[in-house]
Amino acid sequence: MARPPPLQELPPVYTPPARAASPQILAGSLKAPLWLRAYFQGLLFSLGCGIQRHCGKVLFLGLLAFGALALGLRVAIIETDLEQLWVEVGSRVSQELHYTKEKLGEEAAYTSQMLIQTPHQEGENILTPEALGLHLQAALAASKVQVSLYGKSWDLNKICYKSGIPLIENGMIERMIEKLFPCVILTPIDCFWEGAKLQGGSAYLPGRPDIQWTNLDPEQLLKELGPFASLEGFRELLDKAQVGQAYVGRPCLHPDDLHCPPTAPNHHSKQAPNVAQELNGGCHGFSHKFMHWQEELLLGGMARDAQGQLLRAEALQSTFLLMSPRQLYEHFRGDYQTHDIGWSEEQAGTVLRAWQRRFVQLAQEALPQNSSQQIHAFSSTTLDDILHAFSEVSAARVVGGYLLMLAYACVTMLRWDCAQSQGAVGLAGVLLVALAVASGLGLCALLGIAFNAATTQVLPFLALGIGVDDIFLLAHAFTEAPPGTPLQAAIVVGCNFAAVMLVFPAVLSLDLHRRHCQRLDVLCCFSSPCSARVIQILPQELGDRTVPVGIAHLTATVQAFAHCEASSQHVVTILPPRAHLVPPPSDPLGSELFSPGGSTRDLLGQEEGTRQKATCNSLPCARWNLAHFARYHFAPLLLQSHSKAMVLVLFGALLGLSLYGATLVQDGLALTDVVPRGTKEHAFLSAQLRYFSLYEVALVTQGGFDYAHSQRALFDLHQRFSSLKAVLPPPATQAPRTWLHYYRNWLQGIQAAFDQDWASGRITRHSCRNGSEDGALAYKLLIQTGDAQEPLDFSQLTTRKLVDKEGLIPPELFYVGLTMWVSSDPLGLAASQANFYPPPPEWLHDKYDTTGENLRIPAAQPLEFAQFPFLLHGLQKTADFVEAIEGARAACTEAGRAGVRAYPSGSPFLFWEQYLGLRRYFLLAICILLVCTFLVCALLLLNPWTAGLIVLVLAMMTVELFGIMGFLGIKLSAIPVVILVASVGIGVEFTVHVALGFLTTQGSRNLRAACALEHTFAPVTDGAVSTLLGLLMLAGSNFDFIIRYFFVVLTVLTLLGLLHGLMLLPVLLSILGPPPEVVQIYKESPEVLSPPAPREGGLRWGLSPTLPQSFARVTTSMTVAFHPPPLPGAYIHPASDEPTWSPVATPAASGSNNLSSRGPCPATG
Repeated sequence: MARPPPLQELPPVYTPPARAASPQILAGSLKAPLWLRAYFQGLLFSLGCGIQRHCGKVLFLGLLAFGALALGLRVAIIETDLEQLWVEVGSRVSQELHYTKEKLGEEAAYTSQMLIQTPHQEGENILTPEALGLHLQAALAASKVQVSLYGKSWDLNKICYKSGIPLIENGMIERMIEKLFPCVILTPIDCFWEGAKLQGGSAYLPGRPDIQWTNLDPEQLLKELGPFASLEGFRELLDKAQVGQAYVGRPCLHPDDLHCPPTAPNHHSKQAPNVAQELNGGCHGFSHKFMHWQEELLLGGMARDAQGQLLRAEALQSTFLLMSPRQLYEHFRGDYQTHDIGWSEEQAGTVLRAWQRRFVQLAQEALPQNSSQQIHAFSSTTLDDILHAFSEVSAARVVGGYLLMLAYACVTMLRWDCAQSQGAVGLAGVLLVALAVASGLGLCALLGIAFNAATTQVLPFLALGIGVDDIFLLAHAFTEAPPGTPLQAAIVVGCNFAAVMLVFPAVLSLDLHRRHCQRLDVLCCFSSPCSARVIQILPQELGDRTVPVGIAHLTATVQAFAHCEASSQHVVTILPPRAHLVPPPSDPLGSELFSPGGSTRDLLGQEEGTRQKATCNSLPCARWNLAHFARYHFAPLLLQSHSKAMVLVLFGALLGLSLYGATLVQDGLALTDVVPRGTKEHAFLSAQLRYFSLYEVALVTQGGFDYAHSQRALFDLHQRFSSLKAVLPPPATQAPRTWLHYYRNWLQGIQAAFDQDWASGRITRHSCRNGSEDGALAYKLLIQTGDAQEPLDFSQLTTRKLVDKEGLIPPELFYVGLTMWVSSDPLGLAASQANFYPPPPEWLHDKYDTTGENLRIPAAQPLEFAQFPFLLHGLQKTADFVEAIEGARAACTEAGRAGVRAYPSGSPFLFWEQYLGLRRYFLLAICILLVCTFLVCALLLLNPWTAGLIVLVLAMMTVELFGIMGFLGIKLSAIPVVILVASVGIGVEFTVHVALGFLTTQGSRNLRAACALEHTFAPVTDGAVSTLLGLLMLAGSNFDFIIRYFFVVLTVLTLLGLLHGLMLLPVLLSILGPPPEVVQIYKESPEVLSPPAPREGGLRWGLSPTLPQSFARVTTSMTVAFHPPPLPGAYIHPASDEPTWSPVATPAASGSNNLSSRGPCPATG
């Protein structure tokens, strides 16, 4: 028996002489598509030959490069900042956020810690002394939190946010005020004396007990200190702030408390207060004027009577404000308490985070388990911890997912015949994909792309599924790479593509060498007991000694008889001149697919019956595989007429239901969707969303216009913004809390004081010493001219007003008065939350100093940043947010026409702005992507007809996925939109290969669709299963968000792609498919081109009774040249000097086996 040549002697694909082939081409053949496709396949073939010749080097260099890139994971940064994760780079909101941070810094003025109390019995009234007592118990436990760090003890009074501490010249009084000044705590307990218990400050004066807010009467204290210090200015400050008796003048929640002050209204009666009546209208901090907490900030689920009086509520809320890390650092920088610990902003942040975690823990544990109430605690650190946990990589799930994929790939590619088995190839492919994923993520880290939750929780598994999909597709003769939408996904998939296209062929070449050496699969050190030889059918003669490989060629499958003559030990092949030749019963399709450009699966020889078995015979059940199922069961059933009708009806019904489901899709992504269900954090967020849907926002005015001359436009902007439905109006008895209103009211107040002092003669043209503090301030402001040469003009004292009749401040006094107001009214400035930039200069007032230097007041610099605070309420659904945002944007646009540059700021505008045009941009992106997909498919397939069918199926998949999201209750946000857009690219994996197989097959539409299914059913199914296995690991996530928005959606997408690719598209192709690119090379009767019609409908395949028994059926491939010029990149392969190798005679018993023409590249082993 002749020895087959070694692998390196096998030439590339051969081209028979043109003279024997050209007369056999029908006029209807599509030469241009085949030629162009052959061009690209020739380039890929050249690349593959180079990889095969140097497979060891390619594998080593590839692994080295991917391993080096994977080391970049050491510098990976995980982004947990919600603003950075959610706000689109370069968008309007991003630019506004950048402007705010540029002027104010990176951090907000304060951070919020919240307590929400709800009854266990839903709907129960919570406005009772007992319920408020439990709320006080939890709030006290939280306010007494202390943490020890850096050798210091940190309590609430040290780190809380304090609003508007006044500057006092008397050092003793200033130190006492600094210790006593209360923290900002918004709580319903402030309506009662017990609110003072939450304030931890204390001060000491000789001869008095420790001064605390529980026993402090500011009015009484000032009377006692009056003889010892000049406190007139401080007394006026307290009077303006309407401090009064502070907490000791409020009713006691529990009047039987031994410390309840005698000044409490119910001290003597010992009657419990009417909680609903006391909370009606809200509560106040220590200042009635500047610290008013509205009902909506304190109570949830309120009910009122016909007169609007509060009757009941279902939830209570207290909010503790802490300094930001920068503020805490600045507050203690240079202080004696921190001089020995190397105080830094990072340490300040550590202190705050430790205190916040302890705050949440103690607050949640404050009430006994058998209590009728429940406490939900939350802090900004809690949210950061959730995001960090959300972004952590689960090593167990990653390892489990990859081990599962290794097992699947190995088992799927194992064969009974050891020489045909590819288990080692499957293992190597999965490991290569794992390395490619790691290298892609490492490259992202090296490029400075921050990781996020999607990177760590989803992308490794999704890339695994799609990457192994490519391995299966390459093993089944396709070389397509998956699309990726986000940048990180694109990089990772690109690395997968490089690994599959460049490194994996080297693995296949090594496996071919293993097979040629007759080694076992996986255990390649052992010889194989059963092996198959690589059989090559060569042309008998060549017209010359060179073979141009890169020219355009057409490989067409023909039927022939192989007559085995025992005497001559060779095979005589006879092409049939007549019709009536049909496939044998065991071969229902009767022909092989036209395989474009050669097939890796052909090289590996996995298709059943394509090789001679030497000694190994598999069990009958082992012959069954997906291709067998598609050939003998699925395709004949699917392509029957009634089956086609049923498929079209079912998919039409699915499309109709999806269109209805699309109307159910709502916009939005609540924080409760991200936090794991069943946790305390989820319970808090659910309660907050239900009872306290309140959002602090600000209307920011920028620089670039003159504030002094635009006061009317600023007032109009505020009025327009205040009229929005979502804006919570202030109480009727309270003026709007904006800096411009506070500033104007303050000027009107000191003007009134000056008028009284002037009328009484206490202030004269030359002196203001005898006047009041406010009168003296007005005196100094009225004489300002704003002229650097002559800054003072005393004649203006009676000829001008600080505020004119229209309520506007004279422009020449605007910035000078701003300096005076900021320095003289710290409580009003803090309440306004103006956040001026640049900040006005500090200026100390002393009415007894009338020197020229003290009379000159420095003007503030022109403002570049200021803001009006607002509260938005009633925002439950995304439509509510969109309506509020549109109204706010319209108000800013209208102000822009008047010359005022402004924009809204706050969490609703950061996180809900995207929904303004989300659906419009989503639809635009889908349309553009479908058009691009059509153009690319039309360009690569060179068949617009087929490209149109592919795009039709992809559009149906997208619509159906969108509709199923509506039925599943998945809301539309940026994340589902990305998946929906990516569904078009992922869907290409399930459709384009079937379409290509249909195009390049001969026969009727039904037969071509059946052949396409036979050769693509297995790889498409394997790819879908591998993707599902990768996604399966997402189902084990602790976050419901990952399961609902990634696992469920991507699983539905994969199933839809599988159904559309293997059912709907073949049916459409069998009905509306384009004509074939390849036609029968013999002009025979129609029976040759297609099987005879079945007797009872459907397809029938059988053995012709005229087939001579001495002939065996041979299916082979022939190459027909078109004689175009050589293609770029083509090379001339010299024919071997040795005589051509002839195949040995096959035994008569193997007449049912087939021989296939092979064309492997020369290899170096």
